[in-house]
Amino acid sequence: MGAQDTEIELLDHTSSVMSRRQIMTMAALLGGISIASPVQAQFKVGKILKSAKKVAEAVSYSDEDMATYFNQMSEEMDQTNPVAGPDNPYGKRIAKLSEGLQSHDGLDLDIKAYLVRDVNAFAMANGTIRVFAGLMDEFNDDEIRYVIGHEIGHVKREHTKKRMQGALQRDAALSVATTASGDASRLARSEIGKLFGNVITAQHSQKHEREADDYALQFMQQKNYDPQACVTALDKLAAMGGGSGGLPWLQTHPSPKNRAKRLRKQLG
Repeated sequence: MGAQDTEIELLDHTSSVMSRRQIMTMAALLGGISIASPVQAQFKVGKILKSAKKVAEAVSYSDEDMATYFNQMSEEMDQTNPVAGPDNPYGKRIAKLSEGLQSHDGLDLDIKAYLVRDVNAFAMANGTIRVFAGLMDEFNDDEIRYVIGHEIGHVKREHTKKRMQGALQRDAALSVATTASGDASRLARSEIGKLFGNVITAQHSQKHEREADDYALQFMQQKNYDPQACVTALDKLAAMGGGSGGLPWLQTHPSPKNRAKRLRKQLG
């Protein structure tokens, strides 16, 4: 299904276009697949990147705190970016492709599509997975299933959780707000932007990408999906990336071309 097949107008604006720094940071934190050019990126981070007053100093981060942080971020992103509803063509397609995946491998999942032109997807440690319409236009059904499996792999191997924990621990001055009940801590909206800034310089681990790819391959085989889609999806990402590292985000991530070669070898 291509964009020309629907009357849906995907998000396309100039005033809220993410900067090069912001999109690199988003990719670093969320560990998703992205080949969107920072100049053209349309995904909106919105209010979570705005500066505001510090509320309190964070001193510890329990599992409950971590869950609260990821839930807050997923809520904020869903409010800021257009989610494809059940009657939307993209919403119907992602619902079909994720059928039976409300939970998988002991993880509760929330898989939805964003009506955003970027070729992108991301996952959070709370089971949130978002696939962008731009990626859905470029990939066939099994290639999208590979993306879903890859993102589940990032969550199951706790890559996003470890990134968040590391960033929080490195910034002792990071502020949090406390809920009225005092039961849990919440990041102030402004501080989420600061958190993103702290993780931007971390190079995306080749080990993590290999682990997510291996998980995705097993996922495809277990679900009787075409495992060759893992290779063709990465081939497409490599082709869209120009094959020369021209996209800044790709410079901090393992080459899709090399990852495709590796999976192709595993499939024989």
